[in-house]
Amino acid sequence: MRELIALAVLPLAACATVPAQEVAIAGAGECLNEGLDRFVGQPATAELARELLQLSGAKTVQWIQPGMMVTMDYRSDRLRITLDTGNRVERARCG
Repeated sequence: MRELIALAVLPLAACATVPAQEVAIAGAGECLNEGLDRFVGQPATAELARELLQLSGAKTVQWIQPGMMVTMDYRSDRLRITLDTGNRVERARCG
């Protein structure tokens, strides 16, 4: 049983460079989707989050891991970055 738990936690170590689920950084506020598609495939890092926040104008970023449950509420000041199993950007959209 301990081995299974250890194996389940091991992939999370790859996420160590990703900030907490939602990070607040002062931005303009209103998030815009234009230009975000060019980040698809890039590894998830705090620096990438800062760049995406600056480009989008959002105040907060929320990282979404595969299989992670998220609320369906829409926030015009939030950028949601969906990651694939390799911890790379699959999608970045406002909301």
